Amino acid sequence: MHTEADEALLRYFRYLFSEKRVADHTSTNYQRDLKRFQSFCSGQGLMYWQQVKDRDVRNYIAGRHKNGIGSKTIQRELAALRSFYRFLLKAKQVEYNPAQHVQAPKVSKRLPHVLDVDQVVGMLNATPDSILEIRDLAMFELFYSSGLRLSELVMLDLSDINLSEGFLRVRFGKGGKQRQLPVGSKALDALKVWLASRPDGEWQAVFVSLKGLRLSQRSVQLRLDRWGKKNGIAEHLHPHMLRHSFASHLLEASKDIRAVQELLGHSNISTTQIYTHLDFQHLAAVYDQAHPRSRKG
Repeated sequence: MHTEADEALLRYFRYLFSEKRVADHTSTNYQRDLKRFQSFCSGQGLMYWQQVKDRDVRNYIAGRHKNGIGSKTIQRELAALRSFYRFLLKAKQVEYNPAQHVQAPKVSKRLPHVLDVDQVVGMLNATPDSILEIRDLAMFELFYSSGLRLSELVMLDLSDINLSEGFLRVRFGKGGKQRQLPVGSKALDALKVWLASRPDGEWQAVFVSLKGLRLSQRSVQLRLDRWGKKNGIAEHLHPHMLRHSFASHLLEASKDIRAVQELLGHSNISTTQIYTHLDFQHLAAVYDQAHPRSRKG
């Protein structure tokens, strides 16, 4: 493609970083997705972004699908393309968005895996035996107490938490949305213990390493998996599993899907509705085990 096309991409990447303030992994994915599409366009003899038509995007998506790329990845690639073209439209560099009406193949909806209440309680009741485990326990309590995303947890600053009132503020939610969340008493207690022993550092981050540096998402993932194995969780444990468990257990107890939607920070209630299927699955399992005429005899 022409250097003009490269320059437009660079401007867009700078915009993602400085104005949209998207998460690092989202920015990295979008950059990779758009460069791959740019390479496809070059192979088709397309030199400028304004030359790209709907059929070109459809051909690209069809090729990705044929090569076995999953629906979720293709949806993200289309989201990157739509976002990029919206940026170009705003700058009056193109006349329309060729990705706007292209559909990704349907995603097969898999229910999120959750822990049962006893598993979560057992894991969170374990006693930490080091300063790092005191920090870890505070992180895991907060995941389960407030339903945070991993990216939201690592971006928490000291100024975001109000211990006396029992709430926290998420400043870097999905799509740049902010929300305020309650923090349960167990999580508050764990946080107070951690903050009393937290190393000083240049960062205002709540969760830091022993050197005082903000923890990375990968570090949190590794520490949670380690904690789970140490405390009797046989399966691979990841942060989203605690968020899913938070949502499922809360919905099961309250039946208030709107409240759960707000707490999770879902912009669309259809995203939250997956937990109603999960709840039904739980009810069906209880029925099968308990109802005298449900079992085959």
